[in-house]
Amino acid sequence: MVANHGDAVACVITGDLAHKGERAAYEGLREQLQRLPMPVFPLLGNHDRRTLLQEVYAPALRDANGFVQGVFDTPQGRLLMLDTLDEGRNGGLYCGTRLAWLRQQLDEAGERPVFLFMHHPPFDIGIPCLDCMRLHEEAAFAELVVGRPNIRHLFFGHVHRPVCGSWRGIPFSTMRGLNHQVPFDLHTPSPVPKSHEPPAYAVVFLAPDQVTVHFHDYLDKSRLP
Repeated sequence: MVANHGDAVACVITGDLAHKGERAAYEGLREQLQRLPMPVFPLLGNHDRRTLLQEVYAPALRDANGFVQGVFDTPQGRLLMLDTLDEGRNGGLYCGTRLAWLRQQLDEAGERPVFLFMHHPPFDIGIPCLDCMRLHEEAAFAELVVGRPNIRHLFFGHVHRPVCGSWRGIPFSTMRGLNHQVPFDLHTPSPVPKSHEPPAYAVVFLAPDQVTVHFHDYLDKSRLP
């Protein structure tokens, strides 16, 4: 990241920062994130613990109600980082308090482009073991965001698969994780199977008329001379 993408405007990590929300894991994460020259926004996944992350990593996002949520305005638009953690459960939650915060940020954005970042997808992706632990009670979330033409893209984590498409008119994308992956299994409801496909990160280019998402398998050594 430092060698190849030091000019990035920001780095967003879409959750599952630690496997069991351990203090030592967050301390190790802090050490690595401090190496990055750009603003970094680590979001919460279902494996994380909200209070512990904020204790260990001082720059962690925090809204007025203590959720790991925040705003980062860029010349290309407003980045909104959302907290979908329902601590102790694999599925996500976006409660009324968080919805009120999001509504305020969207209203304040006016007609500026908005890009949403979250851990849990608010819809099914067709993989049963993951669909059962997506964002639950998503109707209120959908009611708030659907139909806003300035929401340009939705980025999420959680599924450990390269998936893209559109949901109710909103383009979305996600990618494989960094530790393990979830295989392309359209039938198994439980438990969540694991695989060891190459890990990946994404580089996103934002322009007034285009959003381009590049997926990079950074351990792939097959490049020809």
